[in-house]
Amino acid sequence: MNTSKLDLKASFPNSKKVYVQGSREDIRVPMREITLSPTIDQSGEHENEPVRVYDASGPYTDEDYEVDIEKGLPEIRKQWILERNDIEEYEGREVKPEDNGYSSDEKMSNTPLFPKKSRNVLRAKKGQNVTQLHYARKGIITPEMEFVAIRERVSPEFVRDEIAAGRAILPNNINHPESEPMIIGRNFHVKINANIGNSAVTSSIGEEVEKMTWATRWGADTVMDLSTGKDIHTTREWILRNSPVPIGTVPIYQALEKVNGIVEDLNWEIFRDTLIEQAEQGVDYFTIHAAVLLRYIPMTAKRVTGIVSRGGSIMAQWCLYHHQENFLYTHFEEICEIAKTYDVAFSLGDGLRPGSIADANDEAQFAELKTQGELNRIAWKYDVQVMNEGPGHVPMHKIKENMDKQLEYCDEAPFYTLGPLTTDIAPG
Repeated sequence: MNTSKLDLKASFPNSKKVYVQGSREDIRVPMREITLSPTIDQSGEHENEPVRVYDASGPYTDEDYEVDIEKGLPEIRKQWILERNDIEEYEGREVKPEDNGYSSDEKMSNTPLFPKKSRNVLRAKKGQNVTQLHYARKGIITPEMEFVAIRERVSPEFVRDEIAAGRAILPNNINHPESEPMIIGRNFHVKINANIGNSAVTSSIGEEVEKMTWATRWGADTVMDLSTGKDIHTTREWILRNSPVPIGTVPIYQALEKVNGIVEDLNWEIFRDTLIEQAEQGVDYFTIHAAVLLRYIPMTAKRVTGIVSRGGSIMAQWCLYHHQENFLYTHFEEICEIAKTYDVAFSLGDGLRPGSIADANDEAQFAELKTQGELNRIAWKYDVQVMNEGPGHVPMHKIKENMDKQLEYCDEAPFYTLGPLTTDIAPG
C-alpha cells in the first residue's frame, strides 16, 4: 500500500511528547509537555516550568516513532493481558464475503487485507470473566487502571473504585492490545468521541486510517467507525491495528448490510455472528439499541421529527413489521455473555432521542432512558462495563431534568451525550 501521500505524523510547536513511568517498565503513559514563555516583569525575566497535559494522539506525534500502518501500532497491553492467565487463544471465525458486504458469488474488490499477525484471537477461558469491571470488583488494580490513574492524576485505587461502582468504564477489548488505556466517567476528564466512516463517493483504507489519526491528533479520546457498504470488515481491521484509542461501532449497521439492507430480514443469529466478528477483531465498545421497545414506538407518533436515530429507526421498523419485541432486548443477556468474553463495553443507544427541541424530554425519550437503566443492571450482573447514550436536541432549560433522570434511572453510569444541541437552527 502506498502511504507516502497520507498525513499520519504531526508535531506541535513549543511542545514534545514525553512518557511518565509507572510502577513497572512497560507502563509508559504519554503526555504532551508544553514549553511556556518566560514571565517578564519589572525585576526581569523569569523562566516558567513546562506544563504537561493529557495527550490521546498516540505515537503519531512522537518524533522518534516511525509510522508503518502495515505493521500496526505496538501491542503495549499484550503482556498485561497474557499474564493474567484467564484467556485462551483460538483461530476465530472465518471471514465471510458478507462480512465485507459481498454475496458469496460476487467478485470482491482489490482492497488490501491487513497483514496477518502471528497471534490468534483471544477470549476468556471457560468460566472466566476478563472485564476491567470484574477485576475492579475483585479488588484488583490492573496495569490498565494504573495507566489511567497516571493520565488522570488520581490514585489507582480511586480508578478501581469508580469502575467497580459502575460510575466509569475503561473500554479495552483484549483483542485491541494496541490501545492506550483511557477512562470515561463523571469524576474524570470529559472525553470526546469522533465518528468516522467510509464514503460511497471516495474512500480508501489509507484515508480511513488517516481520518482516525487526524481525529486523535485534535483531541478525540475515542473513535467510532460507522462505515457502511463494501469492505467494512477489512477497513475496521486496518483502523483497529493502527488505533491508539478505543474503537466503537454500531453492529446493527453491519448486520443490516449482511441482509442487503432489508430490515425485516434481520434476526438474532445474524446479529450475534456480527457481534462475535467485531469482538474478535478488537472493537472496544458496541452501541446496542436494546431499549427501543415495541410499546414505546407509538409514543413517537406525534413528534415533530419522529425517530431520528438510525439504529433506533432500524429496530423500530423491525418491531413493527414482525410485531415482536426488539430482539436486542430479548437476547440482551446473551449479548452480555459475548461482551464479558472479550471485554467489550456497551454504549446503550438512545434510539428514541429527540431530533428537535420540540420533542425533548418527552414520554418516549424517558421511557427508553428508564429501560436503559434496567439494562445497565443486567450488564452489571455479568460484570460488563456500560455507559448510556444520551440526546440529542434539548433546550437549555431542560438539560438539568435530563441529567437528573439519567442519574436516577441509570445509577450514575457514564452519560455519552450526542450534544446536547440547544437549538435546531445552527450547525452542530
